Amino acid sequence: MEKQELKYWLAWNRVKEIGPIRFNKLYQHFSSLEEAWNSNIKKNDMMNLLHIREEIFNRIEREKEQINPDEEWDLLQKRNIRVVTIKEKEYPALLKNIYNPPPVIYYQGNFTGIMKEAKGIAIVGSRKATFYGRKVSREIAGEMAKSGYIVISGLARGIDTNAHLGALEADGLTIAVLGCGLDRIYPPENKKLVQNIMERGAIITEFPLFTRPEKNNFPRRNRIISGLSLGTLVVEATKKSGALITADYALEQGREVFAVPGNIHSFLSIGCHNLIKQGARLVNSFQDILEEFGDNKYLLSEKENKENEEGNNIGVLTDYEQKLLKYISIEPLHIDEIAEIASFPYSKVNEALLSLELKNLIREIEGKRYIRI
Repeated sequence: MEKQELKYWLAWNRVKEIGPIRFNKLYQHFSSLEEAWNSNIKKNDMMNLLHIREEIFNRIEREKEQINPDEEWDLLQKRNIRVVTIKEKEYPALLKNIYNPPPVIYYQGNFTGIMKEAKGIAIVGSRKATFYGRKVSREIAGEMAKSGYIVISGLARGIDTNAHLGALEADGLTIAVLGCGLDRIYPPENKKLVQNIMERGAIITEFPLFTRPEKNNFPRRNRIISGLSLGTLVVEATKKSGALITADYALEQGREVFAVPGNIHSFLSIGCHNLIKQGARLVNSFQDILEEFGDNKYLLSEKENKENEEGNNIGVLTDYEQKLLKYISIEPLHIDEIAEIASFPYSKVNEALLSLELKNLIREIEGKRYIRI
């Protein structure tokens, strides 16, 4: 798109009252968005075109008076931010096919390049994730990245952050979709993560610069997360989690929905279990997702799965080690709890745990708590 016209796409996109639907009405009605910006169309005609009240029309006019299209363009250049509009061939085809696609995407990194070459999987979930949820999202993200998928998430604390980290640790691709302008990283503690993401993928948003991470922005962000993806995996979600909004968008968009089961006593499992009841694919491993997509290239054989489950070099386990291993899972368990559950002497438990750790079957985390690898 020529620079002159693109400036007006950016200018209209800054007007808060002009969302994707009204944006499209302007594009369809006028020969260009530059003409729409400078038009002397009568107030009533514009109100009818956009289906708005006089109050909203006046707000639009006041906003336009404070926006300089030339400055919008220059600002993006100074901050090394690129844009792609829905009328350009580089705009992702999957996203273009959703209801109400964003007319403009701002990005940093290799967004348009990787979206042409790879398939997306969204991984989302609770900000207050448990150790289990964080570990699962990280592991599945890593395996999906190794299998040639772009891991797409929202950069939020908890599940989202670990999904991005898992993809990066696997030297894979990941895209973070923000609910604010690219000049405002939210949450702020993820600034370093954002730098790493831009090296292996991109950060994107439909919101112009200086847009704050306001609550109403995140449902709009969620439709982009699912819209870029072939399917959405939910890892831990409360009954009214924002991750469920992403899953709802995925269903509306005709995409697959997956859910990881959790502890039946945890409120963070309610959302995922409800999704499974409603027909979402239950996910025990990344292989379940690949099977649903029919992606046989990366599926492990039955023999390979069995070898992975049993382990190849674990050595011979003593009776104590075999019994203790049954009690240790992905959820951290304190050594005192292990001794009590197993009804073994503390000294024997301590000895067996050390041996299992040396055989790379379990790992000690903070406070004498153990998890299974």
